[in-house]
Amino acid sequence: MVLAVVGSFGYKLFFLLHIFAVVVAFAPGFVNPILSARYKKEGTSIPGELGEKLYKDSQQIHGPALVLVAFFGLGMVGMSDKVYEFSQTWVSIALLLWFLMVGVVFGLLLPAEKKAAAGDEVAESRVAMFGGMMHVLFLLMLVDMIWKPGF
Repeated sequence: MVLAVVGSFGYKLFFLLHIFAVVVAFAPGFVNPILSARYKKEGTSIPGELGEKLYKDSQQIHGPALVLVAFFGLGMVGMSDKVYEFSQTWVSIALLLWFLMVGVVFGLLLPAEKKAAAGDEVAESRVAMFGGMMHVLFLLMLVDMIWKPGF
């Protein structure tokens, strides 16, 4: 039984939620480095209460939003009435990139953010590096989603 087809309300609702989850998951990756640079310039440090809040936001909001990105995206593939299929190259690339993103966020970025919040200066540079990795993965995902290689 098909739940929805491309262009239906159900499909568009999943598309809306997919894009919303992307914004929630990735906006901090672009905003936090700017804020961090501003705070350092002003002589304010990220460690302490602010760093702990940023870490908790990443752990409780941004990481789970990244998980929802895949849930809604895969749901759209399943609901597309065979317009999009899991066997298509672009879907496989998207899944690979998503797994890499999840690995970076949960395996590298969150632990580094926790250490940076505790005042570890080396961890601060790792947060920047892992954030840069996420920027590259995000760009690759956008290219994959827009041009859909193999579709």
